[in-house]
Amino acid sequence: MQIQDLPYPDPGVPDARSGPRFLWWLGRNQLGGQLRALAWGLLHFSSVSALPFCVGLAVQAVVDRSGTRLALSGGLLALACAGNALGDTFLHRAAVTNWITAAARVQQLLARRTAQLGSALTRRVAAGEVVAVSTADVEKIGWFVEAVSRFTAAAVTILLVCVALLVYQPALGVVVAVGLPVLALAVLPLLPRATRRADVQREKAGRATELASDTVAGLRVLRGIGGEELFLERYRRASQEVRQAAVRSARMWSLLSAIQVLLPGLLLIAVVWYGVHLARAGRITVGELVTVYSSVMVLTYPLRHFEEIAMAYSFSRPSATRAARVLSLERTSTEGVAAADRIPAEERTATERNKTPEAAGTGPALDAEPTAEAEPAPEAERTPDADLAPDADLPAVQRGEPRAPGGDLYDPATGLLVPDGSLSAVVCGDPDAAGRLAERLGGHPEEPGPSVLLGGVPLDELPLELARTAVLVQDKDPVLLSGSLRELLDVPASGDVTADAALAAAQCGDVLAALEQASPLADDPMDARITERGRSLSGGQRQRLALARSLITDPEVLVLDEPTSAVDSHTEARIARGLRELRAGRTTVVFTSSPLVLEHADRVVLLHDGTVAAIGTHRDLVRTDARYRSVVTRETDEERKASDEERAASEGERALPGEQRASGGVPDHDGSLRSALEELEEIEETA
Repeated sequence: MQIQDLPYPDPGVPDARSGPRFLWWLGRNQLGGQLRALAWGLLHFSSVSALPFCVGLAVQAVVDRSGTRLALSGGLLALACAGNALGDTFLHRAAVTNWITAAARVQQLLARRTAQLGSALTRRVAAGEVVAVSTADVEKIGWFVEAVSRFTAAAVTILLVCVALLVYQPALGVVVAVGLPVLALAVLPLLPRATRRADVQREKAGRATELASDTVAGLRVLRGIGGEELFLERYRRASQEVRQAAVRSARMWSLLSAIQVLLPGLLLIAVVWYGVHLARAGRITVGELVTVYSSVMVLTYPLRHFEEIAMAYSFSRPSATRAARVLSLERTSTEGVAAADRIPAEERTATERNKTPEAAGTGPALDAEPTAEAEPAPEAERTPDADLAPDADLPAVQRGEPRAPGGDLYDPATGLLVPDGSLSAVVCGDPDAAGRLAERLGGHPEEPGPSVLLGGVPLDELPLELARTAVLVQDKDPVLLSGSLRELLDVPASGDVTADAALAAAQCGDVLAALEQASPLADDPMDARITERGRSLSGGQRQRLALARSLITDPEVLVLDEPTSAVDSHTEARIARGLRELRAGRTTVVFTSSPLVLEHADRVVLLHDGTVAAIGTHRDLVRTDARYRSVVTRETDEERKASDEERAASEGERALPGEQRASGGVPDHDGSLRSALEELEEIEETA
């Protein structure tokens, strides 16, 4: 793999069982690049190591006054210099290629895993760690991968030089052959301590990065409560801890570097002292002494790669461990298909009842005629393992056909059942609980638990691509990316919903006008530019554009968390009506407490303490359920008590004869409720 060939068509399946195994997997997958770097490294280091032999031959030729040998040594010296230049150039090229391609492979793997996990990633891994893995850790992993080949070439060269010295001059060769392994292994006892200090430094750096990212993300909140100085002081302390840990780690690595300078110097002194003694005794020539001396000096260069590989491994091992931990994360599935059997019988009956034409009333028909292949089997004929049978009545996707599944949406954790093709509204007194349930319905729960079932099939067991085409969740704070409106709406879609229809249903007419006015050079409002995160738009405008984007995708199930919280009541009523018309025949779940939206829902579900407390229409629940009424009408405890008293009095009045009831004295609660409903209808008609 060359740099110009990046990105990888397929980065592969990594061995993420541990950091060392992940590094080994990376090395094996770049074997070709490693071998090329090793070959050029051997040429480079061998040429450098041959220089002392050429110099020794030249010195001895001068002593012996041999012009022929002097010319020969000069030619060998020129050849060694050429090999040195060629090997060094292409070694650097091959090493950098290995570094970049290894880093690119890791980045692709991380990006793929991040896309698979989605929002669940930052709930399972700290944000600072995600940032560290995708930036600094990738660089350190690439450093180790490219250093391996250079270290291998250096080690092989040192071994060859020791053998050559033993053959060339056995007396001095023994000293060098014994001393060089000692030099190479002398730093090993200090490596564990240096590694621990480096780990502490990286841990503190990751904590500081996490603190910084959290501070930036919550800057508006901090300014609102006056907490900037508090968090700034926390970051100062964290930064100082990183600095102190970095100094302690640098001291240890500087000690290792000093040892790598001191020990070769001691070996050089020993070789010179012993060589001079042998030369004076006449046992070696001057040229041989110069050769051995120069070889020891030159070998300090490849010896430095022993220190480098130790540093690279100690820095990359924890980085690889963190990367492997992220790459090993999977979408959990703790619920089998048999969970569909736990749907309460009364809920299933209610579902079938809601699907009948009579239950639809005067509203639009929301259920298309089911095909023969997708029609569910009768309850009496289904077995616990029916969904696993090859010919079972499953969604088409389960039989390998490329379309998203349909059917009822059921959450075993809360008992929430959303009939296929319905517009269902969910009312929850706790906004945080509503957000968590919305994430569950999208297949990304914050906490482990039974999987949500779509048509009796757990979402966790669907292929990721099909799960995403089946269910789309729009949270209460959607993000708009910078670019043109056309690019914003250019999303994967079924093709059945046009951009004009989605914009109309989301009531984006004034948004288009505002964008056109802000971009006078754009001939078409669709070409108008949207700033980063849509900051040039109001909250309601951003919310409606995000809703239009979600409607264009036309998923089998659309989950909306407070989609109209930032718009006025008249616009909200029009959006609710447009949403019902455009999503006819598709399953839509809306988390809201707005009466204007609840009025258009086929069914309303009240959640209380994490379970389904009541099911019905908006008007029925307002009349019959006090908890629902308190959430929707924002009643206080005093108002709720007074309302209950009025209702009790009203019930007593109904028990009186007609002339006594007409005499007055009992509040007409039903009359006030009718007046409120008539007022609601008047607002909708005006809208």
